[in-house]
Amino acid sequence: MMKSNRRRVLGGILAGAGWALLAHGAYAQGSPEWNKVIDAAKQEGKLTVYTANVGQASHVLIGKAFERKYGIPVTFLEARASEIRERIRTEQAAGRFIGDLSHNGQTTTTLQMREGAFQPFGTLPNLDKLRPPFKADDTRVPVFANAYAILVNTNLVKPADEPKSWSDLTDPKWKGKILSDDMRALGGGSVTFFVLQDKLGREFHEKFAANQPVWSRDLRASERRVARGEFPIWIPMSTNSYAALKGLPVKLLQPQEGYPYITYEVAILKNAPRPNAARLFMDFFLSDEAQLIHDEQGLRTVTSVSAPPGAPEAEATRTAKLMGTTDASRQDDMLKLAKDIYK
Repeated sequence: MMKSNRRRVLGGILAGAGWALLAHGAYAQGSPEWNKVIDAAKQEGKLTVYTANVGQASHVLIGKAFERKYGIPVTFLEARASEIRERIRTEQAAGRFIGDLSHNGQTTTTLQMREGAFQPFGTLPNLDKLRPPFKADDTRVPVFANAYAILVNTNLVKPADEPKSWSDLTDPKWKGKILSDDMRALGGGSVTFFVLQDKLGREFHEKFAANQPVWSRDLRASERRVARGEFPIWIPMSTNSYAALKGLPVKLLQPQEGYPYITYEVAILKNAPRPNAARLFMDFFLSDEAQLIHDEQGLRTVTSVSAPPGAPEAEATRTAKLMGTTDASRQDDMLKLAKDIYK
């Protein structure tokens, strides 16, 4: 009897595994089932994406590539992570379902998933291209990792004075001279606060606060302000923004402790008006074409795609040490701590 039960259990497991393989294969690129998704997406005719990747070129370039391939135009609404989260919450609470796809950092996406902001996406042909440590669940798909460094104006910061570590930013000589993304709000600033708190402790933040950093929430304008010489230093500098500053008197520094980073994810919004177009765009984000665009823009790819050799700055970004990332379960506590330290 016991052997018979084991056979039935084993048979059920194998049958389930076989079904899963068939289901995955049924949605391979070019399969009739996936072509139905493509046809339905084209019938929907357009796509609206809410993104916190403010001012960056990568998602815009990928959107254009997607439109060239499928004829479906993509509209991006850009805002800070916290603003995107609130917009989605407000729209869904009011029953106004406007956006189709969320494109945001992993911490915010995790919080939104707990709030019921998303719906499962089903199977994607390119999902098996993901490489460790990146992985998807039935709602969220990682599309790139964004790393944060230090940007300096080379006319104002001589090589001998360049910060070699994050700790060097606490040197009193930088008092009032550091432009920083606001660490008290969701975004690159909060990611950096979180990781530096974990790695360097509260003492670092208290010393940095004593240096009176100047807060900014306009990322692209802040980079340009440093390039113009209004401030010698900007943090945290997204590595994929550096290429846009080519030819200007700026330099991207790699702190010896490494880069704080955040994984960006996409998820279909609950009751999205164009779910098939959203699903198709999710899959396209994992295509070799889209991942190579991420690589060209200084972002870490999440798939096994092989990128051609790039400029020295690009190679440095590909290989630089990653210092750490955030944990959604501790985000609220970290934001509170940031507000306590940075009055």
